Amino acid sequence: MPAYIVADLGFGDSGKGSMVDFLVRQHNAATVVRFNGGAQAAHNVALPDGRHHVFAQFGSGTFVPGVRTHLSRFMLVDPVALWQEDLHLQAVGVFDAFNRLSIDERAPVVTCFQRAANRLRELARGCGRHGSCGMGIGETMADLLTHEQIVLRAGDFRNVHVMREKLRALQHLTRRQMARLDLPTTRQTDHEMRCLLDPRAPAEFADLFFNVGSRCAIVPSSRPVLQGNASVVLEGAQGVLLDEWFGFHPFTTWSTTTFANALTLLEENGYSGKVVKVGVLRAYMTRHGPGPFVTEDTRMTAQIPDMHNRMNAWQCGFRVGWCDLVMLRYALQVAGGVDQLAVTCVDRLREMGTAKICRGYAHTPAEYFDGNRLRAAKQPDLPYQTRLTEFLATCRPVYEAISADTLPARISEALQTPVSVTSHGPTFQDKQRHTAMRGPGLGR
Repeated sequence: MPAYIVADLGFGDSGKGSMVDFLVRQHNAATVVRFNGGAQAAHNVALPDGRHHVFAQFGSGTFVPGVRTHLSRFMLVDPVALWQEDLHLQAVGVFDAFNRLSIDERAPVVTCFQRAANRLRELARGCGRHGSCGMGIGETMADLLTHEQIVLRAGDFRNVHVMREKLRALQHLTRRQMARLDLPTTRQTDHEMRCLLDPRAPAEFADLFFNVGSRCAIVPSSRPVLQGNASVVLEGAQGVLLDEWFGFHPFTTWSTTTFANALTLLEENGYSGKVVKVGVLRAYMTRHGPGPFVTEDTRMTAQIPDMHNRMNAWQCGFRVGWCDLVMLRYALQVAGGVDQLAVTCVDRLREMGTAKICRGYAHTPAEYFDGNRLRAAKQPDLPYQTRLTEFLATCRPVYEAISADTLPARISEALQTPVSVTSHGPTFQDKQRHTAMRGPGLGR
């Protein structure tokens, strides 16, 4: 049976959750596998009966009875956020999410100490914030690189004593790291420092993590999930344009947001079925927080506000702009191409009355390019990605007026990739399949 890999071709918030829910229903998928990121994901799924949930760690197919979630070794697990998410799922009528959850024992665990450190670093940056989600993802990844022996793994959920020792070491390490920062003297700083100063915190969180681990299956690998007879959907987080190596540094995430992790999971677990890479994009561009955004339009931001993406303390404002073929070509390049495109929020674009598409950039009055010149480095090269960020700040969009109804076909033509689904509303019933435009997928 096919494996459908879902990745966001933008800066995130393109509607991956809604598309995963749709694909699970369309293909009778048994499991949703998360292959990157962590609890900072915010994948909105709305049902025709009015229920709504923002999926962070549970797979976005969880509303479908019986569909399981598997958190792979590439997923960063936040037990506190997982517990809180389950409480909301129960409030909207899903009472067995933990029973349908499995976690690879190698998955790193995000703790309250790393979350506090993440937020304190952003506070120390002042006006130079990077736009973090404030969930501790980057801090956990940094600890893995420098102090791997004390970073918790999901397998540690089985042993309270091991967790207490690791958590004490993490608390001590993080407290020392924060002492080096020039932190503002504010109530917010004091709030974030509390768990780093509380001697009871390691034991209390170890007990909580043990309880979370006892409610789900902690497994040695993803092999049983990926060698079944049913279809599987692999759900990515954030967006390709935020990738840790190929995004526009430093306004990126500490995560591989392309298809790479998913393809690695399929290969290392002996998957032999067909693979279909689905690239999700909005009918217009969005970005949460700072960073380059050539087609940003403040009037558009005001005209079509997003009820699920509002101003918050860590990511700051939600920004909106016109569809950008330069950015989308770049995303396809770094992602290694896709088999199908899914275009969401077509109905929201219609609210604008008129529509535009960015077909290229003007760098100087005499210099125009259509995107083929915007190339990522062949190998990870953060100084090069920083130069790309600086270059984009000097670019201006060159627009073409179009009809909102013709946008999906225009994107398909420009990117030479079939559009298989368009979304005209928030629920799975609002999705329209385009069978004649559907790509064949990649055999393995």
